[in-house]
Amino acid sequence: QVQLVESGGGLVQPGGSLRLSCAASGFTLDDTAIGWFRQAPVKEREGVSCISSNNNNTYYADSVKGRFTISRDNAKNTVYLQMNSLQPDDTAVYYCATRLFRACGGSVGAARMYNYWGQGTQVTVSS
Repeated sequence: QVQLVESGGGLVQPGGSLRLSCAASGFTLDDTAIGWFRQAPVKEREGVSCISSNNNNTYYADSVKGRFTISRDNAKNTVYLQMNSLQPDDTAVYYCATRLFRACGGSVGAARMYNYWGQGTQVTVSS
């Protein structure tokens, strides 16, 4: 059974940092691309980042480039999203997701392309 569990969210001041974790089980993470998405109130779910199975291909939304870094530790079955220089616009519920493909497909991709989702973790950026 495919399972994704996010953690690491919280309240942070503008300019601060958080590291989100996505713990994966029920499939071989080594062979699988993982995406991060976020959804703010009354907004559509948007792609944030994706990392391919070979770890050499990563993709970011323009809004987070240079501030967020995606990485993976296959030995721990975990994918991370390091978020720096956080701003109030980053406030959202963050989700990790997979469609059990090896590659991201050249971009983060649309949410509708992903089949499996975690329950999400809340990130609030506020002073």
